[in-house]
Amino acid sequence: MMVCRQHWSLCRDLEIVMINGLMPWGNCKLLPLGPLREPLIAIKRANIAVVHHADLVLEQKLKDIKLVVQEIKESLPIFYTRMTPSYFFELRNISKKMHLGAVLNAVVLCVSAIGSPYAFVRAMEKIGPLFVDRFDFSDHYSFQLKDIQMMRGRLRQLEDKFGYKPIVIVTEKDYDRDPEILKHLHPFKVLVLCSEMQIIPCNGCNEDSFKSLLKELLEV
Repeated sequence: MMVCRQHWSLCRDLEIVMINGLMPWGNCKLLPLGPLREPLIAIKRANIAVVHHADLVLEQKLKDIKLVVQEIKESLPIFYTRMTPSYFFELRNISKKMHLGAVLNAVVLCVSAIGSPYAFVRAMEKIGPLFVDRFDFSDHYSFQLKDIQMMRGRLRQLEDKFGYKPIVIVTEKDYDRDPEILKHLHPFKVLVLCSEMQIIPCNGCNEDSFKSLLKELLEV
């Protein structure tokens, strides 16, 4: 997905275009027929391009994305980013940070309603649970009680299969959307995965150069 201007009424000092490396252009159609919020030519207006989830994309695909961007605006600086898990917090004790190792050798059910559920599941797999299952909903979806019942059914299946209670993992985005409904999953434990976006050093482009470029553009 490409995101250019989301709030047209806001005045801008600079514009950063975000490109989902896992699904950069989709079917090349605008919403609601496709994932694009603006036509690709809008890249001409951008000051910086950021290719997200670059750690999950083959090098050739990254080269193809770069080629498309530079065909539209050759001089546009391109940075590459990833989401890096930081810690968990438990639904019923949100003030306490839990180490990522809390799910080692556990059975987990990843539940998400985000644009890139694959990236979320891959991040969990890398942490090292015994088994990772998943429930994917459409982006921005609000969980309903019927969904909770469906999740509970899957959790009971996992419990029967492995002999102990699985853990539900959700993203911060899904938690913030409706933290109360997730409490209906009790007595199953619900953990919220907190992550941060990091710039992947590539061809001299890193976090320091990104900050320097922002400062330069804002001063201009």
